[in-house]
Amino acid sequence: MKKKDVIVLLCVAAVVAVFFVFPAVYEFYKGFNARHGLTMSFLKFALLSTFGECVGLRITHGVYSMPGFGIAPRALVWGVLGVGISMAMTVFAAGVPALLASLGMDDAPALMGAGLSWSKVFVAFCISVAMNTIFAPLFMTMHKLTDTHILATGGTLRGFFTPMHMGDLLAGLNWHRQWDFVFKKTIPLFWYPAHTITFLLPGDARVLFAALLGVALGVLLAIAAHKK
Repeated sequence: MKKKDVIVLLCVAAVVAVFFVFPAVYEFYKGFNARHGLTMSFLKFALLSTFGECVGLRITHGVYSMPGFGIAPRALVWGVLGVGISMAMTVFAAGVPALLASLGMDDAPALMGAGLSWSKVFVAFCISVAMNTIFAPLFMTMHKLTDTHILATGGTLRGFFTPMHMGDLLAGLNWHRQWDFVFKKTIPLFWYPAHTITFLLPGDARVLFAALLGVALGVLLAIAAHKK
């Protein structure tokens, strides 16, 4: 572990400690999160998921950033995607239990507000499967396209706001890897079970946990790439 790793760990520990040492900070966070959910979704994903990518870069290349990596545009993209994820979670968390109720599981909507049970786990799993089957492929593809655009334009905000040639970006995407690994493996093996846990959590904790999952996945993917 190098000096810069120690500094990063100390900074992370200091940020986390603030919420425990100063209760007023945590209360402010909860209040602001309740009043401005989408804004907080933007900030959570912009900070946490971008940090996960930086950690992944540290694992694979030994640095937290490099020329052309584009931390600022990546944070912007993650923030916007985070808002989309928050909206999708709201839609699927309400819609899937209603669908289950229409199929005969009448207590499905009420279960999501009840205590932990196997029936609730089943409903949460159904929500996760629906969201990650319908929404996740589009989300993951868009994220890959924006990543490609960021790298192609030098990792600058100015470059990022140049026109995205979607036809060329789509044609250049490695669809074999996108299907064989991203869709076929990470969705059922990671995201289905991970977001089952997400939907078992209280509503105000789901987006934060989803952003933390982005950090974890970034690290796991980096380790896998490093081993290859």
